[in-house]
Amino acid sequence: MTIETLETESEKPAVSLGILRRIDTFMVIRAVVTAVIAIVVFALGLIVPQSVWAIAIITFAGLTYGCWPIIIESWHDIRAHHMSMDLSMLIAIAAAAAIGQWVTSLIITVFVLAAEILEDLCMDSGRSALQELMAFLPQTVSVVGNDDQLSTIALAQVTRNMIVRIFPGGRVPVDGTVVAGSSELDQSRITGESALVQTHAGSTVFAGSVNQQGLLDIKATGVGVDSSYGKIIETVKESQNSQAPVQKLADRMATALVSVAVVGAIITAIITRNATSAIDVIIVAGACGIAAGTPLAMLACIARAARSGAFVKDGTHMETLSSVDTVIFDKTGTVTLGKPVVVDMHPISGVDADELLTLAASAESNSEHVLGKAIVQSAKKRNLEILATRKFNYTPGFGITCEVDGNTITVGNREVVPESEFSKIASVKASPVSTMSYVMCNHRCIGAIEIEDRVRPSAPSGIAALKAMGMRTVMLTGDRKEVAEYVTAETGIDSYRSDLKPEHKLEIINELRSQGRIVAMVGDGVNDAPALTHANVGIAMGSGTDIAQESADVVLVSSHLHDVARMITIARQGRRVVAFNFVGTIVVDVIGMVLAAFGILTPLVAALVHVGSESAFILNSARLLPHFRSSSNGRT
Repeated sequence: MTIETLETESEKPAVSLGILRRIDTFMVIRAVVTAVIAIVVFALGLIVPQSVWAIAIITFAGLTYGCWPIIIESWHDIRAHHMSMDLSMLIAIAAAAAIGQWVTSLIITVFVLAAEILEDLCMDSGRSALQELMAFLPQTVSVVGNDDQLSTIALAQVTRNMIVRIFPGGRVPVDGTVVAGSSELDQSRITGESALVQTHAGSTVFAGSVNQQGLLDIKATGVGVDSSYGKIIETVKESQNSQAPVQKLADRMATALVSVAVVGAIITAIITRNATSAIDVIIVAGACGIAAGTPLAMLACIARAARSGAFVKDGTHMETLSSVDTVIFDKTGTVTLGKPVVVDMHPISGVDADELLTLAASAESNSEHVLGKAIVQSAKKRNLEILATRKFNYTPGFGITCEVDGNTITVGNREVVPESEFSKIASVKASPVSTMSYVMCNHRCIGAIEIEDRVRPSAPSGIAALKAMGMRTVMLTGDRKEVAEYVTAETGIDSYRSDLKPEHKLEIINELRSQGRIVAMVGDGVNDAPALTHANVGIAMGSGTDIAQESADVVLVSSHLHDVARMITIARQGRRVVAFNFVGTIVVDVIGMVLAAFGILTPLVAALVHVGSESAFILNSARLLPHFRSSSNGRT
C-alpha cells in the first residue's frame, strides 16, 4: 500500500504528499512577502522622508506586493461563497488605505499575513497526520514463495493469500492471519492500545502493527485500501473534503459577522461622522476564529479517532457522536466475542450426531453468521464432509434453508421449528450462556446443536465507561431471554430485549428516536446492517462482516467496546472547542465593534484584536490534533 497505490485505488479526492509540498512552498512565499512588507513599514517609519507622495507611492507598492496572496485567497472565497480572514481583512485594508491610514493599512497587512502563516501551520499539522500515516508502511516486503524461497516485491504488488514474512522490528504491511511463528506486536498505531499483543499461529494481525521480537509469516487477507490501515488513511483523506453541518453553520455565522460589521460601520459613519471609527468597526470584526477553527477541529477529531483505532467516515458522523445519549448493542459478536464454539449436539432418536452436524454444516457453509461458522468449524475439526448446497436462502432473524444431497435443510432459531415438531427436542435444555441452532430435514426436526459464546473481555469496562458518561445502554438480541439476562448481568448493560427479529430492532430504534434520543447502534453481523443504517450513528466492529462495516458510519478496528466511549469523548471534546470558538468570537467581535464605534480603538489596536482573537481560537482547535513522535514502535 504505497502512497501511489492508495491514490490510484481511491476515486475520491485526496491530499497527497505533492499537495503538502506545495502548501509548504506557499507558506514560504507568504513568509517572504510578510518579511518584505515589515521592512517597508520600518522604512516608512524611520528612513523614508516624510513626504506625502513618497509615503503614498511606497505604500501603494507595498500593498500591491503584499496583498496579492490575500487577494487570491479572497477571490477563491468569493467564488465559494465562503467568508474567511482573507476576505474580511482585505476589506479592512482597503478601507484603511481609502481614508489615508496608509501605514496602518500596511501594518494590518503584516498582521494578516503572519496570522495566515499560523493558520496554515495549524492546518498543516492536521494534514501531517495523514502524511505520517501514509509514510509509515514499508515500500517493499518479503514474500514466501511456494518453494519457501524469499523474494522482495513492492507493497503494491502484494495480493490476498500471499505469505508475507515479518522480521523482528519490522512493520506489518497487510491485514492477515499468522501461519507460522510467534511474537509480540505493538498495535498502538492501529488500535490505540499501548500494551503489546501476544501473537501466534492463527492470530489476526493488522497492517500498521510493529513486530517486536520473533519471526512471523502472515497470510494476507487485507491489502492496500482493503486493509484496516488503508481504510484509516482513506477516512482521514475524505474527512478533509467533507463538511459537517457545524462547519456550514460556521461559514454562515462568519458571513453574518462580517455583514454586521459592514452595517455597523455604515451606522457609525452616519452617527459619528468619523470615518476612522467606521473603518475600525470593520477592522476589529474577526470571523476566521470559527470559519477556520471549525474545520480544523473536525479534522483533528477524526485524525485523533484514527490514532485511537477507529475510523469515522465523515465529519457529520463525528458531530452526531457528540450528541449520542443512548448506545444499543447487538449481542453476538459485539458484546460477546463472536467466536462461538459447538459444545454439544442433541440429535433425536435414530439420527447420528455426525449426520446432524454434517447436514447443518453443509447448509451453513455459505453463511456469514457467526453461529453458522461455528458449526462449519466444528464439522471440519471432526473431518466431516461438507456437502454441496443448492437454492440457498437466508431469512434474517430466522435462519437459512437450502438443498443438501437432495434434502431440504433448515437451520435456525426456535422460530424455524413448528410446534408439532418441537416436542421431539423440547426436553433439551441449554445452559444460560448457550444458544441452540435447530436443524430441520424435509420439514422434520432432527435435532439441535448447542453453541456457546463468551462475553468480550472489554465489554464490562466499556459499558462502565459509557454509563459514567451518562449514557443509557441497551442490548438487543435474537437470542432467548435466559442468555440475554446472563450477558447483561455480566456486562452491566442497563436493559435488554430478547427473542427479536431484525425488524423488531428497527422498531425499537425508531421508538427511542421518537422519544428524542440520539441513538448509536453497535453491531457486527449481516442482520445488524439495517439497524446500523437506521440509527443516528452506526458503529461496526472491525471483526464483523463486510456488509456491517459498509453500512456503518464508524468502524472500530480493534473491536474493543471501550473504544465506543473513547470515540464519543473525542467527539464531545470537539464540540466543546467549537462551541467555545463560536461564543468567544461573537463576544470579542461585539465588544470590539462597540469600542471601535465609540472611537476607543485605533485602527492598529483594532487589527491587533482581530488577528489576536482569531489566532487564539485557531490555536484552541489545534489543541485537538494528535501529536506524533518518531519511534520504532510508533506510539504517541
